[in-house]
Amino acid sequence: MTASATTTADTSRIRHVVLDMDGTIYKGGTLFPWTKPFLDSLTQHGIGYTFLTNNPSKSSADYLAHLERIGIPSAPEQLYTSAQATIDWLKANHPEFRRLFLLGTPSMIGEFTKAGYESANDDPADIPDAVIAAFDMSLTYARLCRASWWASQGRPYFATNPDRICPTDQPTVLVDCAAICAAIQSATGRAPDRVFGKPDPSMVTGILQRHNLRPEEVAMVGDRIYTDIAMAQNAGVTGVLVLSGEATRQDAEASSVKADIIVENLAGLGEMLIGSR
Repeated sequence: MTASATTTADTSRIRHVVLDMDGTIYKGGTLFPWTKPFLDSLTQHGIGYTFLTNNPSKSSADYLAHLERIGIPSAPEQLYTSAQATIDWLKANHPEFRRLFLLGTPSMIGEFTKAGYESANDDPADIPDAVIAAFDMSLTYARLCRASWWASQGRPYFATNPDRICPTDQPTVLVDCAAICAAIQSATGRAPDRVFGKPDPSMVTGILQRHNLRPEEVAMVGDRIYTDIAMAQNAGVTGVLVLSGEATRQDAEASSVKADIIVENLAGLGEMLIGSR
């Protein structure tokens, strides 16, 4: 174990690693130099991995294409988005839902359609089984009003992720799902019935079910304490904080949410995982 790493966890039982993306495997659009060696080492030692994102605005195919462009070709089962977590939860808990009013990008609507759902029109006669609000970069005023109408009428109402803004290096503010939901709540007094995405544990439980894993066999790795590490705690898996993105060691020491493992970057985690085999 490197001198800068700290751990209170037994890593010998870890069979699968769940990886946040920006700040963990890359920064902006640039892959960290240690990412590919880390992933190759996991594969060589029979440890699986899944990439995780709260951003539902792109489809799985879009994300897989992005990963391939930056040098990480991946299979569909190695990616899990907040849209997929929402779909899995709906199927498990509300199999009767078929028609949804989807406040999301065309890519996200396509993801729900592919999963067997129908997209309700902006029409008061087209009553949906539920409303889904997401990070909608194609948002129109009319559809925001229609989503608010259905929320005010008591239709089941869910949000794909709790992010207020989406990070960007451009001179703008990318209004994300929580801010859109705040507009609906201000207009109707109604908050979503449930918010998916990190730190909601459904983001991990979906992966556990997909790969037939137990919580003690999984490590959740990310650079944000209040989403990545909080979700690890909520889901009962090992929480690994990497210091290659947002959080600093000082942040970790000051936070009431504690990581099981703190490493400078994925290279340190790789040494720990392989060294315990």
